[in-house]
Amino acid sequence: MSNEKRPYKGGHGKSGHAGNGKPGNGKFSQGSGQGKFNQGSGQGEGGAKRKRRRRSGSGAGSGSGVSEQNRQQSQNQRSQIQNFQGRPQKWDDNSRSESRTGRRFDGLTSVERAARRAKTEHDDTKRGGGGTSQRNKSGHERNRRSMSAREFSAAAPSARSRTADTARATVFDVLRSVAESDAYANLVLPKAIRSHRLDHRDAGFATELTYGTLRHQGTYDAILSRCVDRPIEKVGTTTLIVLRMGVHQLLNMRVPAHAALNQSVSLAREKIGAGPASFINAVLRRVSERTPEEWHELIIEDAKDDTERMALLASHPGWIVRSMRQALVAHGRPASEIEQLLEADNLAPVVNLVALPGLGSLDEAREQGAVDGELVEGSALYASGDLARLESVREGTVRAQDAGSQLVARALAAAPLDGTDTAWLDLCAGPGGKAALLGALGIQRGASLVANEAAPHRAQLVESSMRPLPEDSYTVLTGDGRQIRETLRKNASDLPGSIEPGQLFDRVMVDVPCSGLGALRRRPEARWRKSPRDIAELLPLQRQLLDAAIEATRPGGVIAYVTCSPHAAETQNIVAEVLESGAVSLLDSAAALREVALHTEGANGEPVSVLAGEKDPGHTPEIKVKKGAPVVKASENPTTAQLWPHVHGTDAMFLALLRKN
Repeated sequence: MSNEKRPYKGGHGKSGHAGNGKPGNGKFSQGSGQGKFNQGSGQGEGGAKRKRRRRSGSGAGSGSGVSEQNRQQSQNQRSQIQNFQGRPQKWDDNSRSESRTGRRFDGLTSVERAARRAKTEHDDTKRGGGGTSQRNKSGHERNRRSMSAREFSAAAPSARSRTADTARATVFDVLRSVAESDAYANLVLPKAIRSHRLDHRDAGFATELTYGTLRHQGTYDAILSRCVDRPIEKVGTTTLIVLRMGVHQLLNMRVPAHAALNQSVSLAREKIGAGPASFINAVLRRVSERTPEEWHELIIEDAKDDTERMALLASHPGWIVRSMRQALVAHGRPASEIEQLLEADNLAPVVNLVALPGLGSLDEAREQGAVDGELVEGSALYASGDLARLESVREGTVRAQDAGSQLVARALAAAPLDGTDTAWLDLCAGPGGKAALLGALGIQRGASLVANEAAPHRAQLVESSMRPLPEDSYTVLTGDGRQIRETLRKNASDLPGSIEPGQLFDRVMVDVPCSGLGALRRRPEARWRKSPRDIAELLPLQRQLLDAAIEATRPGGVIAYVTCSPHAAETQNIVAEVLESGAVSLLDSAAALREVALHTEGANGEPVSVLAGEKDPGHTPEIKVKKGAPVVKASENPTTAQLWPHVHGTDAMFLALLRKN
């Protein structure tokens, strides 16, 4: 087929096609051998050049290819590029490169261009200018405000893990139970650690991540609220759990930022889904842009007063901050200690052990790294992991119990008493820690114990706690403590042999249900569950239980009113009300605690209690007696006693020893 009849197929540079730089073509052409829309004989042109000629209106060809004028222009352009690059360029007039002379072209091959990029990819200037570059080896650039040294995952997205490591997965399951089932972390976590078979290191990591996330939840939510595009309460529960865990790792643990981010995303992928994982990744990257100090300054900018500022920084609800400050004053300590108290609430407590007197030994615990306690005899501090690994703990002769609880139980057992001392009662015994210690102390004194608990499942815990004691030395009853006399009557046949039906008790422990504000170190989730209304609802029950304890005590007997809360309404106010009735008198509770605490050698060689001086827990409340009440001779130095986390390193246990008139 002749060139004149050949169809036009565009400028592809192939033989016989228009614009290919070779003789021939011809559709829509006049004369032989011309390009598209060109008159006269000659060669066709490349597509790009053809477009330029079309725009400029030039159409005549010389018959010998590109005109001399255009050839000279191309040579000038090549010379400029060679001068700019500083190196000779390889050009071929017959190659397709000629059709690119009007485009940006650096004269490098793709391999040479990649090498040039690799050489300059760590320049100090950002792409497009405007500051210092922070590119990694892959060419990624990040604009971080405060944390200049960044690390990125070396794995491609398709190769990154989509499953969480076991320790973090364990923590997620525990926190989900706490959030959705109102579980207590201190009860759920040990079981989860054992079920997931975590080793010592992973168990420690899981413990810190669990309790740290719960303690600082308020602060973390304030930070996250500035990083999400919706109210924090609108974020799903499981998503919020992963976010809080991620923030704790970024701001309060020695976890590298890239590990915290990658593991949080992997956890979300496994437990929630890909969509929330992307959201979590974006939010945590925003969190990682600031240091903890910068975040703290940011979240308190809008604080209305000092109470709100402390609430945000110390991660306590505002009402608890106010209540704790009032409690310090009510128990004779300066209000200025409030920040120290809140800070102590956020410290991880060391596990306290107690060996039941006459039954247990701390030798095994000491062999595993435990050290003797500093407040009370027969105690130890244990920081070596799961207690269930100790045979003495499995047997029940050694128990985990806060030193404050040990002190108040021993103080009741040691309080001065005239007359018989064989019948002891724990009115609200669950879960059984104080009951077991009282029972063991009673055995040494020839006394038997009745442990009463209202809730059946907690009564079972008391049974388990008392099992190491001889069976004839105690009885566990299930009944409402407010009707303890009726419960005793119904179970008269089950009482220990030394206690007669209808007999009143010599010593009575009434550890009433309370807000638990004194144990926020051990149960940090409680601060987010409680409200002032809860305390108001508990007050009538606390007073009724104390009245029932007084009724069950013989004249001259001793009652220990105990709470794990320093809140004035639950402590001093209740005691003041019962003292006004004239039914009881207040003993020197602080002296009783000092007596059972450990002693050191003083300057003159005399023994000095570790609870003396600045650590003295005593306070003398104002005592009023109602008009018409019987005149009662007050004890020589009536005091209540309040222990504090920031002063004594214990839970905030309150004790008031009362003698029945």
